[in-house]
This record gives sequence, C-alpha cells and structure tokens, in this order.
Amino acid sequence: MEDTVESYRLKWTQEGRDEQQVSAVSYGKSAAEDYKARKAAEPGVSAVEIVPVPPGQ
Repeated sequence: MEDTVESYRLKWTQEGRDEQQVSAVSYGKSAAEDYKARKAAEPGVSAVEIVPVPPGQ
C-alpha cells in the first residue's frame, strides 16, 4: 500500500459574491489550519472550511 499525502484546500464565502470561493493552492493539514485562521480574519469573509482534495487532483 502506498503512503498518500493528504492535501486540503480552503473554501469560503466572500461578501458580495454568489458562489463560494475555493483556494487555487493545496495545503498540508497544519498549513491549511493556519491559512484558515488568516482567511477568516479578512474583512467580508465568512464560513471558512478546510476541504480534502481527492487524490490525483
């Protein structure tokens, strides 16, 4: 069985936009948690989530 590195992206709601935004960059778990806190602190941003990236994407 191969070891797989889990990757995560951020998904959030931006005030004034109809669709949820998704980060273009994938992060490891601890980095995703750090970036989630930074993103949540930005004005007009809400509902920040960490979502797993399916293998191969």
